[in-house]
This record gives sequence, structure tokens and C-alpha cells, in this order.
Amino acid sequence: MSYEFIRNQRVARLATVDQNGHPYVVPICYVYDGRFIFFVLDQKPKKVKLLELKRVRNIIINPQVSLVIDKYYEDWQKLGFVTILGEANLLKNGKEHDRVILMLKDKYIQYRAMDINYNPIIKITVSKIIPWGYLDSIPY
Repeated sequence: MSYEFIRNQRVARLATVDQNGHPYVVPICYVYDGRFIFFVLDQKPKKVKLLELKRVRNIIINPQVSLVIDKYYEDWQKLGFVTILGEANLLKNGKEHDRVILMLKDKYIQYRAMDINYNPIIKITVSKIIPWGYLDSIPY
């Protein structure tokens, strides 16, 4: 049940920690292949170069990350979320990189119009999944 819930949601919140122990949380568009979570450093507006983003700098310092993927409903009987703990690393190229780009373009039509084929990808090796609440697949 958690697999489908994770795979079907559109946005996750990624938490990283900087060198001073300060948390940093950003929303991400991701794909899940049943073992790993992936997201690309894309062309949405950014003020710095991709590899200088705070989330990337934090991952280089401390690769331990957390994700929250949730679904909100006014009917609180249907609230549900999954917390994922894992270790992140950077993929710059290769067969896995190319496969993930195709997965991202399949899930997000917006990526089909972006030139992301050579952009770095963050790969999260999932170490723990903590589900809570109602996780049945409810259409968006």
C-alpha cells in the first residue's frame, strides 16, 4: 500500500541539514521505482547554479535525508502521509541517470518541455518507510 501511495503522489518535501545542524526543507517532484527515490535538479527558477543549491550543499556535507509525502483532505479520516529516511547521492550521468530522466518525463509533462537530459539527479537510497493514516489510492 505504501508503494502505490508514494509512487502516485506528485510532490514530496525533502529535508536536509546544513553544517550547523540547521534543517532545510524544499518541495520536490520525484519518482519512486520501489527501491529508490529520484529527483532532478531542474530548470525551475533558481538564483544559483544547480550544484550550488543549498539542498545539494547539505547533501554533500550530510547525505542523510528525510522526505514527507502526504495527501490532505478536508475529511480528516482520509489524511495520510509517509515519512522516508534515506541516504542521498548525486548522479551526473550513466544508464541509471538516463532511465530516471525518462521516468520523470513520463510522470511530469512539464519536464518534457525542459532540457533536463544532462542535469544532475539526486538518488535517495531508502532505508526506512514510516506510513501513517489512510494510504489507499484516492484519485487526485
